[in-house]
Amino acid sequence: MPETIVPMGLLCTGLLCLGLLVGSFLNVVIYRLPVMMETRWRRDCCELLEVEQEKQDAPLNLATPNSHCPHCKTPIKPWQNIPVISYLLLGGKCGHCATPISPRYPIIELVTGLMTLALAAFFEFSPALLGAVLLTWALIALTMIDVDHQLLPDDITLPLIWLGLLFNLQSTYVSLNDAVIGAMAGYLILWTIYQTFKLLTGKEGMGYGDFKLLAALGAWLGWQMLPEIILLSSLVGAISGIALMVIKRRGKEIPIPFGPYLAVAGWLALLLGDGTYGSVFAHFGIRLI
Repeated sequence: MPETIVPMGLLCTGLLCLGLLVGSFLNVVIYRLPVMMETRWRRDCCELLEVEQEKQDAPLNLATPNSHCPHCKTPIKPWQNIPVISYLLLGGKCGHCATPISPRYPIIELVTGLMTLALAAFFEFSPALLGAVLLTWALIALTMIDVDHQLLPDDITLPLIWLGLLFNLQSTYVSLNDAVIGAMAGYLILWTIYQTFKLLTGKEGMGYGDFKLLAALGAWLGWQMLPEIILLSSLVGAISGIALMVIKRRGKEIPIPFGPYLAVAGWLALLLGDGTYGSVFAHFGIRLI
């Protein structure tokens, strides 16, 4: 671990606290962004069909309205919105109506905090750490939205591509040349697989959001990491799919989102990859021919 100008204890504490706070915000993004997109789609459809749009409730965005209990609509007080701690103090229930609160919210906060903290073991206090933090947060949001809605919003994937290229202007992770090729190759690889599968089966095997997410990972990590990311995500996806069919008796015709597996593979490549094929697997003692 390289020496940093910031004491390690202070850096770790800051990253953990920041991650917990951002995790609370990501809960808002994960819930509200798909709703905002659906509202926008409905409005656009009504304008296209020249149909009068139904009256909407109060405008919904990432800032308003303030967080409130979905059951009794009571606004959440600031002391009730402390990541993880408030959930524990309230016993996992609304402080007004005692309706149970899903444990998913503190879990996402805690996972975001721990994943952000983990970055301190791999990056010194530098632009590379800042970029890794932003990429990690984006991957968490994309993972949960894809799990809920089988959707990878352009509002996140497209800025993520440009952000990766921006950080690599100074070769923060890879050279700009490798980043640009990575973005193009990432999109075209999955696009080609999609078109081939559709031609052979007449079915769509994945969504365009997956193409854009892999393009973003290519922009951040370079084209050299793409084979490893694809292989690792496919391996984890296949194992998870088989497990779901066996444990939950889930039919093979039910689609499984691929975005979370790409996100996990991309994050591991960010931490453990060094631009050479098989580097992530090597960290787990797996040799690739």
